[in-house]
Amino acid sequence: MSLVVNGERHVLTVDNRTSLLNLLREQLALPGTKKGCDAGACGACTVLVDGQRVNACLMLAVRLEGAEVTTIEGLAADDDDELHPLQQAFVEQDAFQCGFCTPGQIMSGIGCMQEGHTGSQEEIREWMSGNICRCGCYVKIVNAIQQAGNGK
Repeated sequence: MSLVVNGERHVLTVDNRTSLLNLLREQLALPGTKKGCDAGACGACTVLVDGQRVNACLMLAVRLEGAEVTTIEGLAADDDDELHPLQQAFVEQDAFQCGFCTPGQIMSGIGCMQEGHTGSQEEIREWMSGNICRCGCYVKIVNAIQQAGNGK
């Protein structure tokens, strides 16, 4: 199969039972996408596939022929490693503690922003409800998404 991950084309042989999460972590050595529940309930494995946020643990890799996948490793600008505005907002808002959920929160937050769901804190909370933070940083996560979504 062939797919583009973070702007780089990969031609791979994968077992038809391999999840996108396992492909990213085990075959492509991209550990930023986290394995949380491995059942689609926590959002730690959220990535963008063709611009849409998905739980990588639930997506079979073989279904992604020709797809474009973006992971947390693919967000920084190539030329000078400048952080994505949402990554920067997470830093400025101190929107993480242990950091385990942070990649999935950021990728889901980018999806939320691209979908136009940053009009209010209530709207952000609703559209981010599939992402769990065990440390309870929800207020700061919402603030960071609102900051980046409003371009402030």
